[in-house]
Amino acid sequence: MKLLAFLKGKKGAMGIGTLIVFIAMVLVAAVAAAVLINTSGFLQQKAMATGKESTEQVASGLQTLRVIGIHNNTSINYLGIYITPNAGSAPIDLNQTKILISDGSRKAVLQYKSTAFTDLSTGGKVSNISKDAWNLSGGEFGIIVVQDADNSCTSNTPVINKGDIVVLTINATANQFNLPPRTTVTGSVVPEFGAPAVIQFTTPATYLGDQSVVTLQ
Repeated sequence: MKLLAFLKGKKGAMGIGTLIVFIAMVLVAAVAAAVLINTSGFLQQKAMATGKESTEQVASGLQTLRVIGIHNNTSINYLGIYITPNAGSAPIDLNQTKILISDGSRKAVLQYKSTAFTDLSTGGKVSNISKDAWNLSGGEFGIIVVQDADNSCTSNTPVINKGDIVVLTINATANQFNLPPRTTVTGSVVPEFGAPAVIQFTTPATYLGDQSVVTLQ
């Protein structure tokens, strides 16, 4: 009974002070909610952008179809690397692509030369070294278009996409590579983003005079 009487005798706090405290609590809660909403929105957009970039990085890239060599009976003078984009890859700009290659004693980094370009999408002989694509100095590679349905790969904008096949040409002699028989060559074609195309082969045990073009990989 005394406890009940005690509780009945208590009155709730009233007045302007209580109102100020209440308003302050509401304002703090509103500010906190706004900060949380803005932060969550920013994180969501950041996560979406990162996910898109990660997907592009994983799915995109190049693959090596084959590698050919043109020799003079004693050493390989020219290399041709057939490449195509990976399945599901985003378009790849070969102007931003580098070739890293080594013969075991010398390494080179090659970049695209815009005048070393030949379009053979309508037919022609890739191994014809009189073509512009083979006119190279050290540190350069050229492009021969083999398949390009949408004409996306041009001399000034060499972009390849789904279904395109091009040959990256290298003047081995100009890069001071020594490629006699039984020489191991390694390297990669590194695009701006995505997986690189692997180069790895060993030159034949001998070069036949009646077969100037050999398949290396």
